[in-house]
Amino acid sequence: MNPTLKEISGSIVAPQGFLASGVFCDIKRLGTGKGSNKGPKRDLALIVSEVPAAVAGMFTTNQVCAAPVKVCAARIPQGLAQAVVVNSGNANACTGKQGMKDALAMTALVAKEFHLPAEHVFVGSTGRIGVTMPMANVRAGIRDAAQLLGNDAAHAAEAAEAIMTSDTKAKQVAVEFKLGGKTVRIGGICKGAGMIQPGMSATGARPAAAPAGLHATMLCFVTTDAAIEAQALQSALQEAVAQSFNRITVDGDMSTNDTVLVLANGLAGNPCLVADDVRPELTSTPAVLPLAKPGDAKVFQAALNHVCLELAKMIVRDGEGVTRFVTVRVNGAKTFADADAAARAVANSALVKTSWFGGDPNWGRIIDALGYSPATIVEEKVDIGYSAPGSRKVLWSLRRGQPTKAKFKALCAAVAGKAFDLHLNLNLGKASALMYAADLTEEYVDFNKGDVSDPTTLGG
Repeated sequence: MNPTLKEISGSIVAPQGFLASGVFCDIKRLGTGKGSNKGPKRDLALIVSEVPAAVAGMFTTNQVCAAPVKVCAARIPQGLAQAVVVNSGNANACTGKQGMKDALAMTALVAKEFHLPAEHVFVGSTGRIGVTMPMANVRAGIRDAAQLLGNDAAHAAEAAEAIMTSDTKAKQVAVEFKLGGKTVRIGGICKGAGMIQPGMSATGARPAAAPAGLHATMLCFVTTDAAIEAQALQSALQEAVAQSFNRITVDGDMSTNDTVLVLANGLAGNPCLVADDVRPELTSTPAVLPLAKPGDAKVFQAALNHVCLELAKMIVRDGEGVTRFVTVRVNGAKTFADADAAARAVANSALVKTSWFGGDPNWGRIIDALGYSPATIVEEKVDIGYSAPGSRKVLWSLRRGQPTKAKFKALCAAVAGKAFDLHLNLNLGKASALMYAADLTEEYVDFNKGDVSDPTTLGG
């Protein structure tokens, strides 16, 4: 962890001027899936800034995207937001004109509660696809949530619970750091456990934007009291997502609803970061506010990267049926595109993932996945090895396409832990990529297969 960052409690209400709440209003309906079938679990969350905030977002590049994604993507260019309403138990995806009407109605209801412009309210949904929203319940939930807003850790925890579907635990993080001599905080919550391989861009258009290279739904909501202009915030978010949420996979499925939103209300009082600070090539417009110090943008970027990466890793570790967390590290590729393709092929191979579950260091399945990937691979040059998380001490099972003398017992021990790194060196160039991945278990299959004679078991 960056030594300038201090982890604190409170997640989305840790930054100054943010309130949150979560309530149960029974949005889920028969057939909304096991993950949402948890009894009276909170299923509607509100996040509100006391003042207007700069906003940035990243959205699924699935060609079928939910109504809330369309609403948010259309509102991002205005650069301002003050509230977010989120529900679980219903994705509001593939719901046609009624779905758009309902998503807009949700933002209008929140706007009315707080006397805000409707376009300053954003919306997110997660749950079963193709079911219309029970708007009477949603209206009641918004009214209740508006009355229960607060800024202590319990309020953040309630909001984190309200966005969960098949998650087994809430996912929250917050950090504190110095920026321009001021104390600044960034906090976030997220959800996701299945239908996870996000590929998000700023507009939802393909390909996914990835300045650093390049699903049940994953949703993430981040708040900060940093002063930063919307364009600079968007640029910082794109970089953070490229190395976090766009680097994870549980099952290789991209959701219709994947969304990351960041609100920055400026109440920390630091010199405002502008696009020139974050990515100087974007604009030559001079700042009209006190200039940020050299290095401030890097500090903010490091903090946002940390928050996004910690939340992204939580998603993989809490994946449906997951027992092992594997970091797939590809080096020596000709291009980043090759490295990325190779990493994704291995991370999403059902045969590789089941071998991880069984504790089997099966390099044959791995090199097979490399071979059918779009990446350029030369069999006689491939190295495959294992290490403890983050360790440079690698036990190689394959060198230059041939088995090493490593003992099978030692290789089994290398993959027996709950977390390990898989090292793949293609020895063809200097490009690299990584993926945070999970194993594939009987529990995942049992959870997702459903039973058509019992609609309550059918997933999203």
